[in-house]
Amino acid sequence: MASITPSYDREGEHIGWQVAVRKKGHPAQYKTFRTRKEGEAWAAVTESEMVRGVWRDRSEAEGTTLKECLDRYSQEIIPTKKGDGRRELGFLRQWRARPIACRFMAAIDGQDVSVSIKEMEAEGKSANTIRLHLAVLSHLFEIARKEWRMASLTNPVELVRKPKLPNGRERRLVDDEEARMLAACQSVNPELAAIARFAIETAMRQGEIIGMTWGMIDLRRCVVRLPDTKNGLARDVPLSTAAEQVLAALPRRLDGKVWTYTQEGMRASWRRALAHAAITGLTFHDLRHEATSRLFEKGFNPMEVSTITGHKTLQMLKRYTHLRAEDLAKRMG
Repeated sequence: MASITPSYDREGEHIGWQVAVRKKGHPAQYKTFRTRKEGEAWAAVTESEMVRGVWRDRSEAEGTTLKECLDRYSQEIIPTKKGDGRRELGFLRQWRARPIACRFMAAIDGQDVSVSIKEMEAEGKSANTIRLHLAVLSHLFEIARKEWRMASLTNPVELVRKPKLPNGRERRLVDDEEARMLAACQSVNPELAAIARFAIETAMRQGEIIGMTWGMIDLRRCVVRLPDTKNGLARDVPLSTAAEQVLAALPRRLDGKVWTYTQEGMRASWRRALAHAAITGLTFHDLRHEATSRLFEKGFNPMEVSTITGHKTLQMLKRYTHLRAEDLAKRMG
C-alpha cells in the first residue's frame, strides 16, 4: 500500500500531500499533490502498473525540461554525427528559443509540436526546413527514451501532421544555360568551372566533390573511391572521359586535396557566377539532378544509375530524374 502523509511548508502551513509508493522490484516513487484524492489516484495507477509489469519510471521525464535535453543533445549527440554539425546546432538553438523548450519532457504532446509548426510557418520557413527541425526533435525524443532513462516518453513528433513537401524539383539546364553557366564560372574562378563540369559528369554531391583527395582517385580503374557518403555507404564513382580530362588539367596540391575551395567559399562563388550569367532558379545540387537524368538518357538502367549516384531506392532516384520526352522519342525510332 502507498503511504500518504501531509506536507508542510517552513512556516508549518499545510500545503499538500506527499505520496510514497514502494513495491519490491521497483524503485520507490515519491510525489506531492495538492489534494489527498489526487495522490490516492496517482498511487493506485502506479501500483497497478507495477503489478501488471507495464510501469515505467517517469521521474526523469517529469523533472527534465526540453531545454535541458537540447543542451545535452548538443553536447553528447551532435559530435557523433557526420560533418561539423553546425546546421543541427542551429536547429537546436531555435528550439531553445521557443516556448515549448520550457516544458517538461513528459508534458510535451502533439499539440505542443503543432503549435511550434505553426510558429515556423508564420516565420516563413519552408516545408522542408520545418521537416528538418522536426527530425532533430524526433531524434532527441528517441535518444531520451532509449538512452536517458525516459522510457515512458511518447515521441510527440510522431503524433502530428508534417508540412507537405512540394513536388520534387525538375530544374534542368535548358537552351544555352550550360555554356553560359560554365563561362561565368570560368570568369569567377577556373576551378569553379572545373567543379561544375565534374559535377555534371559524375552526379556527385557538392560535399563529395569538395572533400575529394588525390588518394581517392584511381585513374587506372577510372574511378573515384568515396569511403564515406551521405547514406553511410562507400561507393566507387566511374569517371567519364570528360571527367578524367578535368582532373588531368588540375595542379597537384601539396596537402593532397583536389580543390582549394571550401564548401562555403564555393557556394559564394557559385552565386556570383549565376548572377553574372543571368541564370535564375538553378542550384548546384541541380547539376546532380542534370547528371542523373543524362545517365538515363544515355541508356543506363536504374540499377546502374543508383550504383553511380548512390541513391538507395528507385523512389529516391525518381525525385532527381526527369527525362526529356523529345530525347525518348529519338530512341523510340
